[in-house]
Amino acid sequence: MKAPIQLRLFPELAERVILPCPVNVASIPQRSPFRYPGGKTWFVPTFRNWLSNQHSKPELLIEPFAGGGIISLTALFENYVPNVVMAEIDEDIAAVWKTVVDGHTEWIANEILSFHLTKESVIEKLSKVAGNDREKAFQAILKNRTFHGGILAQGAGFLKNGENGKGISSRWYPSTLAKRFLNIKLVAERILFLQKDGLEVIQEYSHRDDVVFFIDPPYTAGGKKAGRRLYRHFMLDHERLFRLCKSIKGDFLMTYDNADEVKEMARKYGFQMRLIPMKNTHHAMMEELVIGKDLVWMDSYPLVHEPIVEYKTENLLNCTMKE
Repeated sequence: MKAPIQLRLFPELAERVILPCPVNVASIPQRSPFRYPGGKTWFVPTFRNWLSNQHSKPELLIEPFAGGGIISLTALFENYVPNVVMAEIDEDIAAVWKTVVDGHTEWIANEILSFHLTKESVIEKLSKVAGNDREKAFQAILKNRTFHGGILAQGAGFLKNGENGKGISSRWYPSTLAKRFLNIKLVAERILFLQKDGLEVIQEYSHRDDVVFFIDPPYTAGGKKAGRRLYRHFMLDHERLFRLCKSIKGDFLMTYDNADEVKEMARKYGFQMRLIPMKNTHHAMMEELVIGKDLVWMDSYPLVHEPIVEYKTENLLNCTMKE
């Protein structure tokens, strides 16, 4: 099959395109030090394909709701863009990325390698008031790796059984985590980190036509209870987000929960939509909503289809899956 015209305009990236069916997450390079609710490792092949279909190589990728940062890190390590802007308002997650861009990756790597992890030692470490961003960053990594689901929001508790009954140590891989931080050091100078509201960041860069946005708001339009459980900052003005996306001069790709109100807003602002298969944390098959200006390049994906937005009967959505 001949590559689409857009890929020939961007030939150095064309051979990297992988179509999800759905994606085996274990096959994707694990760049982020976080285990993150709603993490986008599974979306990496689709993200690669999107950037490969750009008419020219973007100068900058903006990730206004960075979270674990897997998309920005992938873009940097695989040289899809020269630089990225990562924005995150959560103070714990922000402390980690500040530690990275401020040149303290070796410090946090050494802290991880030297820490003797027990439930008691974690409780003791988390009970101390962090004196600076790097100490707060280490506490954030501890919480992320020992709390149930990696959840940092208030009320989250320790892993109980964990993986293979290892309890809180089941997600603590000191050598692996240290290596990830040391690897991130290689691209840290290409990261501008902003502890800032994501909507403000979109507005700030929306006028540039050489910039692309990957937008993955960590909130559910129809599920505030779930948002409150997973994220410290779960409230979002969804209508304003869509208005800002309409003003973007470059391109954007947005992922969202498959919620009726989201699909209605996407149609209102004239965006295209596709539903793409994914597995949740319990390995159940679900569909994620992808929104953008032009998603025709996704139509060759197995099982990807346009959502039905005229009707609100959920089972109708399942009738449009491609063979």
